[in-house]
Amino acid sequence: MAEMSGKLDEYTDRANQAEQQIELLIKELEGLKTGSGASNSSPPAQSPADEEEVAKLKAENARLKYRLNILKRAVEKEAGGGQSAAKVKKPPPVVETRSQEYMTNVSRMLVSLFQAGMHAAFPDLVDPPCPLLPSTRGGDYQFNGAMPISGLMKASGVKMAPRDIANKIVENIPTNDLIEKLEVAGPGFVNIFIRKEFIQEEIDLLVDRGIRPPKSDSRKRVVVDFSSPNIAKEMHVGHLRSTIIGDSVCRLLEFLGHDVVRLNHIGDWGTQFGMLIAHLQDEFPNFVTESPPISDLMAFYKQSKARFDADEAFKARAYQCVVKLQAHEPDYIKAWNLICDVSRKEFQKVYDRLDVVIQERGESFYQDRMVKIVEELQKANHLEEDEGRKVMFGPGVDVPLTVVKSDGGYTYDTSDMAALKQRIEEEGADWIVYLTDAGQSTHFQIVFACAQKAGFYNPAKVRLDHVGFGVVLGEDKKKFKTRSGDTVRLVELLDEGLKRSLDKLKEKEREKVLSAEELKAAQESVAYGCIKYSDLCHNRNHEYVFSFDKMLEDRGNTAVYMLYAYTRIRSIARTAQVSDEQLAKIRKEKNLSVSLKHEKELKLGKLLLRLPEVIHRMTEDLLLHSLCEFMYEVANVFTEFYESCYCVEKNSSGEIVKVNYDRLLLCEATANVLASCFHILGLKPVQKM
Repeated sequence: MAEMSGKLDEYTDRANQAEQQIELLIKELEGLKTGSGASNSSPPAQSPADEEEVAKLKAENARLKYRLNILKRAVEKEAGGGQSAAKVKKPPPVVETRSQEYMTNVSRMLVSLFQAGMHAAFPDLVDPPCPLLPSTRGGDYQFNGAMPISGLMKASGVKMAPRDIANKIVENIPTNDLIEKLEVAGPGFVNIFIRKEFIQEEIDLLVDRGIRPPKSDSRKRVVVDFSSPNIAKEMHVGHLRSTIIGDSVCRLLEFLGHDVVRLNHIGDWGTQFGMLIAHLQDEFPNFVTESPPISDLMAFYKQSKARFDADEAFKARAYQCVVKLQAHEPDYIKAWNLICDVSRKEFQKVYDRLDVVIQERGESFYQDRMVKIVEELQKANHLEEDEGRKVMFGPGVDVPLTVVKSDGGYTYDTSDMAALKQRIEEEGADWIVYLTDAGQSTHFQIVFACAQKAGFYNPAKVRLDHVGFGVVLGEDKKKFKTRSGDTVRLVELLDEGLKRSLDKLKEKEREKVLSAEELKAAQESVAYGCIKYSDLCHNRNHEYVFSFDKMLEDRGNTAVYMLYAYTRIRSIARTAQVSDEQLAKIRKEKNLSVSLKHEKELKLGKLLLRLPEVIHRMTEDLLLHSLCEFMYEVANVFTEFYESCYCVEKNSSGEIVKVNYDRLLLCEATANVLASCFHILGLKPVQKM
């Protein structure tokens, strides 16, 4: 009996692992969805074949788990005379509760209620699926779990119609203040209607307390590795996506209250510094006592590279410089620092313009740690000889890491292993996120596998994510380059954005109504906002076409449209000649609630409360375009409200005859939600445009 119980435990573990693999497959398929080509279009769903395969895998695995659970309880009952089964019975799921400290995640709260209802109705089911989505008809949300549950029960020999299952789950939903009513429709869908009083309370709280993060499971220390330019080379368009997406991921996690370490893993070590130092010695022989006036480091790099390629004597001296640098000889460290400082100043100019905060920690930081990790891997017999190299194979991957080159030098593989170990053991990271192009995904799979084999990475304790992204294309659908075929410098891109945004504002004659200071703020908001938003509104897994003309359009899901929408919402109270302080005072004196009486008001209120579930989903997949889509929907639904519900009523002479303060409160709630979205995306809205 004990042997059989042990076998059942083993099979249950294997079923759980299979379930995790299926979830990873679902995420991968989600990641492969095509980003929206048109500004206001949604990405198409995965192919029917993919959906069918995933559904089959999940259904089969769930059936196995269901049967295993019944067998396990039967074994325990036989062994313990009917007593142990009650002891090991899985406790009911914990139902989410509300708190004024956090914004309520309505979707998550509903899932917890339905999980509790399923547990009470069908206690033998092991982790039954709980598909619950916002509904476009027949309710606010819809539960679609009855049919898959019917399939699980049928596989175990119990026949029950999906509609009967749905009714039984509905009967067992715990008492709550969220749901107004539940309706079973069709073959077993459950339409969920949210209480208007709940929406009213949450929107009023949003106005009172402002935007608060939704509750997360626990506060984590998160290391985010992004941007990563190379010393002595200018930042170019290839660094754009890593910098923009990485900054937004950091902002998202910081908003949720995590302890985020923003790391810039720059290339500040290696053989290229030998040729740079040798060239520096020739061009500025007094560099030790006088700082060399290197104004164009890229040109300096090209000059040294040309000499390195053409002059064998210079090349030999460059290699000697590398040896002396690695030996930490003072003059060579001085030269290295001078070159790094020039690059840092240029990098910082870009980061300041994009409002990106980042902490430099280059490859040089890990040099001593690389020596130690090679020793540890060698001692543990993880390294194999391969044509003079020392390589390491990780479980489940066919390509090895090259830990030591045939000449005894180290590689990016060695550096990334040392960095990962340092971040887990010294930084105490619970979660590490790498932002690089999608082409490096295989590399990181190998690094993660080898780190697990080496014993310093445990997937149960540390979450690792490689956040990949596609390349930036020009309007010719080819890799984005200048007309001469050179890589586009990031500074030039930002300058062009400023020029075009100013032209756009002048086209609308904004210089006639804005002060010089306001015009400059609007120009920068539009320029940098457009560059960021046009990247973030696309699914990062795919390439996108960079077009200033498209990103500066004031229609569709663009930064210009969103910035204008926000400014317009903020201007409504100014039109009513009501300051924020006056509105707060009036609300307190009159004990006003946000107006949700009109159907368009209620529709907007419900939508605003979906912010926490959008944010929660982003923490799982790190796909930021869903926040852009949410913002665009908010702007459109606000327009519906504004056209149907007058906030400020005027007579035929244009004089204000009535101000509907309760509607101004809904405007304020909407503006606050959009402002939080802008902050997460790294955009700076302005009061006047």
